[in-house]
Order: sequence, then structure tokens, then C-alpha cells
Amino acid sequence: MARLGAIAAAAFLTLAAVPAEAAKIANNVAVFAALDKVTARVSKLEITIDETTVFGALKITPRACYTRPPTERPRTSVFVEIDEIQLDGKEKRIFTGWMFAESPGIHGVEHPVFDVWLTNCKMPEGEVSSESR
Repeated sequence: MARLGAIAAAAFLTLAAVPAEAAKIANNVAVFAALDKVTARVSKLEITIDETTVFGALKITPRACYTRPPTERPRTSVFVEIDEIQLDGKEKRIFTGWMFAESPGIHGVEHPVFDVWLTNCKMPEGEVSSESR
């Protein structure tokens, strides 16, 4: 019986030791940096969620963009779909997944002519997140 109590206490302490994370904040705008390797220019792209922006031969469509409260460790993420417009006019999906602003070298898109990576998520000017109301 004492052994069962010790196991239960150990399980409780293990779960209690996991740090709590604040809820993620949904944002309406994803901010990307995009490099045109031909001109060596980096552009800032602010794209509203579920809208598509064309950068060179790429079509970028963010589906969700999350940040953490300022009191938490920074963690900015976006779920994005990126299509390449090919020479014949057809579109080819080259990326679908999560990008993390804290790891642009790991989670960015590297295309032969264009690179795209997440830099931030934000709300449009004057708008307040539903989590902070």
C-alpha cells in the first residue's frame, strides 16, 4: 500500500514539475521576409490569414498565425501553404506546414530563386485579439 502511495506521489510531482504555458494568441496577419536571389533584395510581406500573396513565382497563403503573450518565452508560428507558378502556368505545391520565427533556417522555404521565412505575427492596426478582450 505504501508503495502505491509512493508511485502516486511520484507521478503527481512529475506532472507538477511541467511548466505551465500561456495560451497562444491567434493573429490575423503573418509577416514574412522574402529573398529574391536574383536581385539580392529582401522584401517584407504582410499577409492576412487565408489570403494569397504572389512573390515572384510563389503564391503564399497563411492559414493560422500564433504568438505567445509578452510575459512568455517567444514562440511565433504560422501554418502556411506555398505554391510555385511553373512556366506552363500550372501551380505546384512546394510547402505545406508550420514555420517558426525562432528557427528560420530550419523551417523556411528555400527555392532556387526565392527564399521565404516567418518573422512575426500581428493584428492589424487598431484591432484587438479575441484572447485579450
